[in-house]
Amino acid sequence: MSLESAVLIETPEQIFLRVYRQIRPHAKPPRITIGFRKFANANSFIRLEEGHLETRITDVLDGAPAYVIEALAHILISKLARRPPERVYQERYRRYLNRKEMRRSLMLLRQSRGRKQLRDPRGHQFDLDALFEELNFRFFYGLMARPTLGWSLRPSRTTLGHYDPSHNAIVLSSWLDRPEVPALAVEYVLFHEMLHLRYPVEHRGLRRCVHTAEFKEAEKQFPEWKEARRLLKKL
Repeated sequence: MSLESAVLIETPEQIFLRVYRQIRPHAKPPRITIGFRKFANANSFIRLEEGHLETRITDVLDGAPAYVIEALAHILISKLARRPPERVYQERYRRYLNRKEMRRSLMLLRQSRGRKQLRDPRGHQFDLDALFEELNFRFFYGLMARPTLGWSLRPSRTTLGHYDPSHNAIVLSSWLDRPEVPALAVEYVLFHEMLHLRYPVEHRGLRRCVHTAEFKEAEKQFPEWKEARRLLKKL
């Protein structure tokens, strides 16, 4: 590497300072400190207090190309300035995280550092283990290996269930574990999450396709799926 090319290499602090001046040209440049932290995901954090800009970045980006750090700087500092970041930087950052090797690295991080907190599958009203086995034999010939099952710690009306591939766990909202909730509605939500084991998320460039055409077609195998969705909307 020549001396001229070495001079062009910016440190993360220099990148953030340059981007800060671009986004807030009339503000006094702050003192910037950047640390790479062992987070369980790709989250990064930024705050500005008394002229000190502190940024904590997931260590999975330690050593990432400068253009990725620049894109992240635009996203975080734009958030700090309460303005939407330019789309080009959002897409650049998402495209990097969506690379196959990065997705694998993030999944390994969630497995090793993250903790999945959930309640026992035997709830007050419904037993998820028993429901899983019943649905498994009805729709998957009993061949689907049982993942970790459980109820959420907090009841949610918006997220009724989710499948976490990092921990191979299906979690249903404890809001469904009530006497007034029809069993059909719970069975449908569990069946929906089981399909995520059968049809994993597909990545197509910047797109993350959760419900593929095959997924939607398989979902219609549930005989009362329309009635179940109607019940959930009514609830």
